[in-house]
Amino acid sequence: MIAHLHKSSDVNAVTVEITGSKSESNRLLILQSLFPQITIENLSNSDDTEVLKKALKSTKEIIDIHHAGTAMRFLTAYFAAKKDSNVVLTGSSRMQERPIGILVKALREMGANIEYEGEEGFPPLRIKGVSTLKNKVTIPAGVSSQYISSMMLIAPSLKDGLEIELTGEITSRPYLEMTLKLLSEIGVTYHFQGRHIKISPLKNIASQTITVESDWSSASYFYSLVALSENLSVTLSAYKNDSLQGDAELASLYENFGVVTRFNRDNSMTILKDKQPVLEAINLNLINTPDIAQTIAVTSFGLGISCNLTGLHTLKIKETDRLKALKTELSKLGASITVTENSLHLKANNKAEISEITTIETYQDHRMAMAFAPLALRFPIAIKEPMVVSKSYPEFYTDLEKVGIIISFSV
Repeated sequence: MIAHLHKSSDVNAVTVEITGSKSESNRLLILQSLFPQITIENLSNSDDTEVLKKALKSTKEIIDIHHAGTAMRFLTAYFAAKKDSNVVLTGSSRMQERPIGILVKALREMGANIEYEGEEGFPPLRIKGVSTLKNKVTIPAGVSSQYISSMMLIAPSLKDGLEIELTGEITSRPYLEMTLKLLSEIGVTYHFQGRHIKISPLKNIASQTITVESDWSSASYFYSLVALSENLSVTLSAYKNDSLQGDAELASLYENFGVVTRFNRDNSMTILKDKQPVLEAINLNLINTPDIAQTIAVTSFGLGISCNLTGLHTLKIKETDRLKALKTELSKLGASITVTENSLHLKANNKAEISEITTIETYQDHRMAMAFAPLALRFPIAIKEPMVVSKSYPEFYTDLEKVGIIISFSV
């Protein structure tokens, strides 16, 4: 399937409601399974969250999480700590290419019973739950924060809690802090200083309801749309000025593109173009917010601004090698772009217009489809396999039409 996108009319102001954060939702689902006294509201309706919900309720031996990387990491720790569980955790062909050896090694050091069903270091995994896990572990912190979060989430359910010693540079630190703050919300005591995390066991928990904030990663595409527009303003709900999500850094990062954020009293925020960007180049270290790298790179290209992005080493183990994919697809549009193992460098491109429709490959990656879609405000594009967006944002194309972009689908 191909989606053809083009601008139909100028829209000045729209309001969009975005589903709950996938990152918060998936963490809370694990906690809810461990502590059933928790009720969750505004849960994400993304494919990833639905897959995780189904897996947690499954009574089958083989659990297929398809493309859901978060589910793979979180469930590996969850089933390792679940007494009497005996499952094979598997996923799509791409999932079976995504490394998980660091997490498995750490859990084994804690006493977990996990075996590889195929290639060493990669899913599928045979996991047999044990009644007791050790309360101390050491793990590298520079590959994926989800490895660490997966162990943090099971920590309060362990008899003696858990002490985690991190080695190397910490990547995506805001996601670790999100996990800890959600633990704190349900009554867990923790200490995080330097590279040492100590999480106490939770003996008793009161019945409580937690409302999930809307997803900041999904908001990033509207920041891009506003940046690429002339006078568009978008009101999004529901968002907090003191968000738990690391991607909330969008609000300050997009000031580089002349976009300002105003938080409203009704838990909504309005983003609008305050001025034309005057910078000749954007230089950002996105080690804490790698998921918005694609959006920023595409926005920079659309505005004819150079950008130099670093801290991107985790992008190579996502749904696709996102650095390679960005280079390939932006080059189709005439971009001069180079990538390394952990960086992206885009030269300013002042081409007045692109008249021919350019087809963007998505590589089974939801963020490739959504990051490139805002370019339709500048020139016509087509997106191959567009429905990958359901992984995190099922209503994306419906909401995109609200800003004056017409979408037609063909086989």
